[in-house]
Amino acid sequence: MKRAYKTTLIASLLPLVLAGCTGGTGVSSGTAQVAESSTVAQAEAGTTELTSTGAAAASTVAATTETLQMAATEQAATTLTIIARGGSHVDVINAVKDKFEQENNVTIEVLGLESDELKQKISLDAANANGSYDLAMADDPWMPEFAEAGIFRDLTEMGYEADSDFVQQSLDIGRNPYGSGDIYALPFSGNVQFFFYNKELLSSLQAEVPTDWAAVLDLAKAAKAAGTVGYVIRGQQGNPVVSDYLPILWSFGGAVFDDNWNVTVDSEAGKASLNFYLELLANGANYEKNDIVSAVSDGSAAMSLGWPSWYISDQGATAAYAVIPGKADADSTEYASGMIGNWMMGVTANSQQPELALKFLEYVTSAEAQKAGAEVGGVPTRSSVLSDPELLARYPYFQTLLDGTRNSMVRPRTTHWSEIETAYGTELSNAVAGTKSVDAALADAKTAIEKIMQ
Repeated sequence: MKRAYKTTLIASLLPLVLAGCTGGTGVSSGTAQVAESSTVAQAEAGTTELTSTGAAAASTVAATTETLQMAATEQAATTLTIIARGGSHVDVINAVKDKFEQENNVTIEVLGLESDELKQKISLDAANANGSYDLAMADDPWMPEFAEAGIFRDLTEMGYEADSDFVQQSLDIGRNPYGSGDIYALPFSGNVQFFFYNKELLSSLQAEVPTDWAAVLDLAKAAKAAGTVGYVIRGQQGNPVVSDYLPILWSFGGAVFDDNWNVTVDSEAGKASLNFYLELLANGANYEKNDIVSAVSDGSAAMSLGWPSWYISDQGATAAYAVIPGKADADSTEYASGMIGNWMMGVTANSQQPELALKFLEYVTSAEAQKAGAEVGGVPTRSSVLSDPELLARYPYFQTLLDGTRNSMVRPRTTHWSEIETAYGTELSNAVAGTKSVDAALADAKTAIEKIMQ
């Protein structure tokens, strides 16, 4: 209606402006009649005045039309609102949005929040018929909850076709059911755990970077014998110890659930991997995150697991890094082992402009946008961008990120994961503290998880 109103306004004002032009022509006629009984010089002067008046009128018409058209365009502009994880994610969106705004006559507004508040606001707004947000970001463990609650639109039903340039393990997170179903969200920001080590310390021990966990333990023992901390675990309750331990469980062939959702934390692989974790502790230490980073960075500890952002920034890396080993020893079967942690983005189910929102989602996750976003802290999820020679020269860890993502595992796809992580982490921490045996801790963890899943 506003666009139509502006068009009508232009049409109604033009005759008034043109009437002024007609008046100019009338003066021209009168001037010509006077010129017949006057001097040639006066006629020439009148003609000059006529030309100036007509030109001014034409200029007025053009300027008025242009002004009204600009006003109509501004009035017709659309707004897309994105609710996102604050920090570098917002920086990336703001860095690349201008081109899309200009080409689509749209304004992109971004609300950046901390993780807990982000999830709460998305969940509350999902109950409204007309949503406040057109696009929303989600941490990958939230995807089962968001799928069950119907928070995101089915992008496949909207006509979106999977892009094979996305790293498969990242794209699969946005599918429901996981890995095989329709796509509900696209991978906006990549992340996967790395194996970190102090390069100088390993060199002093004349050691190669270990590629299996038995070699990690041998190196930890050698570092301890040399008077340093061999391996640092992160054994605090809840998310810390679960995130730190699961890659070892997976490398030993274990899992939290089997394919039929039976709890298997106390399997033979589960017991072997937790006993191994405690042996690493015996040749190392149990630190919190900041102390882990400091110790491995300054060489007072040899090795740990961690997330790239702990050690890597625009200024470089404070420790060397590699893909997490995926097998128990040199002769064992190799498994995917690094925990993936992508941030996803989807079109909200209650967006009033879903087609435009999907268009922006495809744009902001495009290779072009991801390459530009990397300059302000973005972490790509596309193979072509992670392997781009120009970017690798600046961000060499991208290659390890690509390899690690291809060797990654997701946390179990259940809406109860948050509760499970708390219960499981409590029992793992009990084993780390020595207040329970490995068998007792895992048996109690199994009971607690089964109760949650009922």
